[in-house]
Amino acid sequence: MKNNIVFFLKTWIISISIIGTVSCQTINWNQPIPADKTIKKGVLPNGMTYYLHSTDVTENVASYYIIQNVGSILENDNQQGLAHFLEHMAFNGTETFEGKGILNTFQKHGLVFGKDINAYTSFDETVYNINRIPTTPELIDTGLQVLRDWSNYLLLTDEEIDAERGVIKEEWRTRQSGTMRIFKSVLGTRLNNSKYTHRMPIGLMDIVENFDYKALRDFYHKWYRTDLQAIAIVGDFDVDEMEQKIIAKFSSIPAVENPSERQLVQVEDHEGIMYQLATDKEISTPSISFSFRYKKTLEDETLADFKANLIRSMTLSMLSSRIRESLQDPNVSYLGASARYMNTTRLTRALDIRISPKPNQQAQAFKDVLTIINRAVKFGFTKAEIDRTITKYTSSYKNGVQKLGDRSHKQIVQVMQSNYLNNTAMADLTKKFEIAKVIFDQLQPEDVHQALKNLYTKNNRVLIVTGVEGKDNLTEKTAVNIINEIENSTTLTAYTDDFLGKTLISGLNIIEGKITDITTDDIINATTFTLSNGVQVHYKFSDKNKNNVRLMAISDGGKSLVDDEDIPSANVVPNLVGLSGIGDYTAIELQKIMAGKSASTNIGISELTEQISGSSVTKDVETMLQLVHLRFVKPRFDNKSYQILKNNMNNYLVQKQKSVGSKIKDSITVSMYGKNNSRIRIFNEHYINATHYDKAKEIYLERFQNVADFKFFIVGDVKQEDLKPLLEKYIASIPSQTTKEKWLDKTVDWIDDTIDKDIFIKMEDPKGVVDIRFILKMDYTLKNYYLAKTLGDILRLRFTETLREQEGGTYGAKAKISLKKKPHGLASVGISFDCNPEKADHLVDIVYNEIHKIKEGQIQQIDLDKTLKSYLKSRSEQKNYNSYDMSLLKNYFLESYNMDDKDNFENIITNITTKDVQNFVIRLLKDAKTSKIIFRPKLD
Repeated sequence: MKNNIVFFLKTWIISISIIGTVSCQTINWNQPIPADKTIKKGVLPNGMTYYLHSTDVTENVASYYIIQNVGSILENDNQQGLAHFLEHMAFNGTETFEGKGILNTFQKHGLVFGKDINAYTSFDETVYNINRIPTTPELIDTGLQVLRDWSNYLLLTDEEIDAERGVIKEEWRTRQSGTMRIFKSVLGTRLNNSKYTHRMPIGLMDIVENFDYKALRDFYHKWYRTDLQAIAIVGDFDVDEMEQKIIAKFSSIPAVENPSERQLVQVEDHEGIMYQLATDKEISTPSISFSFRYKKTLEDETLADFKANLIRSMTLSMLSSRIRESLQDPNVSYLGASARYMNTTRLTRALDIRISPKPNQQAQAFKDVLTIINRAVKFGFTKAEIDRTITKYTSSYKNGVQKLGDRSHKQIVQVMQSNYLNNTAMADLTKKFEIAKVIFDQLQPEDVHQALKNLYTKNNRVLIVTGVEGKDNLTEKTAVNIINEIENSTTLTAYTDDFLGKTLISGLNIIEGKITDITTDDIINATTFTLSNGVQVHYKFSDKNKNNVRLMAISDGGKSLVDDEDIPSANVVPNLVGLSGIGDYTAIELQKIMAGKSASTNIGISELTEQISGSSVTKDVETMLQLVHLRFVKPRFDNKSYQILKNNMNNYLVQKQKSVGSKIKDSITVSMYGKNNSRIRIFNEHYINATHYDKAKEIYLERFQNVADFKFFIVGDVKQEDLKPLLEKYIASIPSQTTKEKWLDKTVDWIDDTIDKDIFIKMEDPKGVVDIRFILKMDYTLKNYYLAKTLGDILRLRFTETLREQEGGTYGAKAKISLKKKPHGLASVGISFDCNPEKADHLVDIVYNEIHKIKEGQIQQIDLDKTLKSYLKSRSEQKNYNSYDMSLLKNYFLESYNMDDKDNFENIITNITTKDVQNFVIRLLKDAKTSKIIFRPKLD
């Protein structure tokens, strides 16, 4: 395969310059897809594959992955859970790094477990990663050594295996829910009772708790081997030098002699449709999945495959647009629907139609969505739909090519991983775009029509109904009758689309304003434009991310200026505005106008401010500012959209009635703020009845009535000379007022200074849930802010070691400590975790004991060092992105401090001591209000 690609690329350079003018017939569609030469791929003599790519998207760091072609599908019946168990054990001792050596080594350099260091196990693969390791010579070697150890040198000691059994049991407990139980129960139907049905990666807890040590070691040595492994390294390094290190480091790993065959499990075909109705006591809203399964090949991809995939993707994009359009009718029989093409196993894919019916309308919803699908299957798509889709995809390719250098490490590794596991081509996007343009030029309506007909097959159909106990659920007989009726209907008519030739600002009379003053700030290299309507726009050019522009407009006020009884209406404003569209156009019409444009805006109303956020690529900055203009001068409010929103809220209310998570959340709110608090409400029928369309509209118009009360911030890859005329046309032209608003302090206190409750909830899978909180008024300073953050991260480290590793009592504990500045300084502590209910009280004692240790000054210096190093590392990496400059700009002009000044960050962080943390905890606990709520399973 490699030699063929090289030969093809030699001829490609000659032909690429004229490819846009030739017809499809002159392209040899059997040739391989042009390869991305920036990715180096090789195979060592022992069979190990490696991938390398150099990028400075984040400077001076690299990410290290090992992709194991091993998952739960390789387990025998008595091994269920061992593949996932091995994933855990990779962090519990290797030949070079005993115990927690891997974690301790990298945490000292600022990496965070769960964020930078992680892994996952699936049916067919297990993937480990350590992200953004500094590229010093020492740490490059360390990163490679970890990959080598993961490949073949796990210790798998008896003690560490036994310690991890409880952790995995608690991971299983945390993941249990009605949704998970439904997923497991329908897996056999979805995948035709193949081996996948009985190989959930988490495994069986009886096996996890009782397997012999030798069983895990045998599984490891059988399947973790060089011919089933690939390493992928992406980052700021020299590829040739890294390749030589890999050859030297990994070639000596011995290949397994007479290895067991790594078989792929095929899901067998079946005729017609397989049906299953599934219910669960914690599921109160229905859903329907109607899917069509196909065989998938792992053969080398050709240009013909690319063409077929592209046309199929365009087809589903148009079909999805029609489904979204149907949702604009508040009387439609479903709350949501979608169509997506996805990988289901290594050797299968599926077209999956998902439907969320309204209550007692399952059959009608199925019929209505199936009608949309079959209208397209029978008549195809209109020229207008196809043209818009071509425009959208062309724009997407252009943006992708321009942002190639800004791809994240993870995005690049996903390309490598897909190549290794699925033999997906690692394609040269620029050359793919050139081929795509040829396909677009020659595309006929019959092409997309046929693509959909190919998807809508007669066999390998699967219909899964997640029903509700005691309700009128869609039966197999009814479903089959509906399918036959729709597919054989003679009354279906073709879809029509005559939405052409309109722009965002068609018919809008814009009277341009002026820029009246320009000032520059050399400290942060920013420019402030004062406009003739009183608006100030703070701007900073930043091309750290190419072709990327961000906007924020912020004004004081927010929900603090809204009466208590109108809070529910205020909370629905962003959703109502999003559903309604803008200007003269509905949300669906807006999507059609925006085809081929990459620009968007959203509004938000928080407790103290209202905001407009926007983003665009460089060429569409004008479109983004047009959207901002319309947010002020011609917002749209649609009563139909409000009815859709009410339907969604009512459905959510039904859904949460049986949700254990919702019951826990509501119980915490009521325990702290009371059952009928006027500002902090639980979501129930009274809440929905308190929302009103006219009031939501009124609140928006009040909050966004005066553009001069907003401070604008624009950061990104747009030059000042290009931005200035656009500001004059679209922002300076917005009518303004002289009034300025200030937020009000509407802080709501807890109902008691001390809250201590046990709450019993009926659960299908019993678990304990612990929620511990402290709050205290405290002066806001940057040092106090970072001390709060430091304390939270130190507690997370301590809880990982004690609650998780030593006790095996929880999969993980959250510890979030924050310090708010407005409306007044308030420190808050939140600690929460799921656990074995029998251990809840013991684990709570450990939590308080760890906090008490810190109060007494028993703080491990190594924990503090890990935490502070992670902040310095994270800040250094953030500076590689435009988003950092947006934060710099906002903090400078809104909060009056310079993030780049070392006294505002580096000097604070490097001077934090264990004594500072101790004193912070002493202050925090001295007069803090406290809450301890433990949720326990309610026994029948």
